[in-house]
Amino acid sequence: MKKIALSALLLSLLMSFLLSACGKESKGTLTVYAGLYEDHAIKAMETFQKQTGIKVNYVRMSNGEILSRIRAERNSPKASIWFGGPADTFIQAKSEGLLEPYVSKNVEAIPPEYRDPEGYWTGIYVGAIAFVSNKTWLQEVGLQAPQSWYDLLKPEYRGMISMADPRSSGTAYTMLATLVQLFGEDEAFDFLRKLHQQNVIYTTSGSVPGRTVGMGEVGTAVMFSHDALKFYKEGFQNLIIGFPTEGTGYEIGAVGIIKGGPHQEEARRFVDWALTKQAQELGKQVGNYQQLTNRDAVAPEEAIPLEKLNVIPYDLDWAGQNRERLINKWTTEVLGAR
Repeated sequence: MKKIALSALLLSLLMSFLLSACGKESKGTLTVYAGLYEDHAIKAMETFQKQTGIKVNYVRMSNGEILSRIRAERNSPKASIWFGGPADTFIQAKSEGLLEPYVSKNVEAIPPEYRDPEGYWTGIYVGAIAFVSNKTWLQEVGLQAPQSWYDLLKPEYRGMISMADPRSSGTAYTMLATLVQLFGEDEAFDFLRKLHQQNVIYTTSGSVPGRTVGMGEVGTAVMFSHDALKFYKEGFQNLIIGFPTEGTGYEIGAVGIIKGGPHQEEARRFVDWALTKQAQELGKQVGNYQQLTNRDAVAPEEAIPLEKLNVIPYDLDWAGQNRERLINKWTTEVLGAR
């Protein structure tokens, strides 16, 4: 009888273990929408999974594409984490009720200016808008690298400028919001209409123009400086990086939790992890050169600190709240003007 009772007890314990294991397995895989570079996303996913045991996959998209995807899936979210891309798009998502607030246990390592006080998003890196030009092309046409926003309106630049489309790209929207804050809305849109008449080549992604400049397909791009640094280090050493004398804007790349997404506990663990010194320093291991937000994290030596640039007092909340309006205005008054 004792043997039977013992066997029954062991069987019960085994069943409990199996049920528990099945319960853990039923949690499935944490899905991340990533707005940063593919190599950076891969390194982050691999490291997080190794360190936590939580299975994770990702889909890489531009920031505007991520917002559109989350909107489309709001009644049945497929992903739980939004990882990377300018925070002004996160602010718009917050206003639309698409994000879940979470104040991480690691948030004190992040300065207040780099995070939402309610925890809807938290900054993980920082980078400024720059002019990126092909040195060989400049020599051929007898130009110096652009110093001013208005240099881009010179006749020599016609057909040789590339930037991303703000409807899909967080980089391009940061440029748009920068110009409006710098010059005022009327002057900024007058400039953008004139810039459009230069036959600008628009791309979906904010980083793609850097590669086309490096290959000599266009002469100058407007993009984030850290993306240009990546191309330079990868071999496009004919790139020249400069910043407009009138002032430039910058992004705070963020992480946040998608409202109603599956595996919320695992999502909170991902945010906790993303704010750590170790997680933020992963980017430089695969050739990414942003400034970092964790006070203890060591940024790449090549990264360009905002303190060394003439950056405007970029109003992130205003940029997020006016994003839809400004993009619609750009689409109607600029893109439709040619």
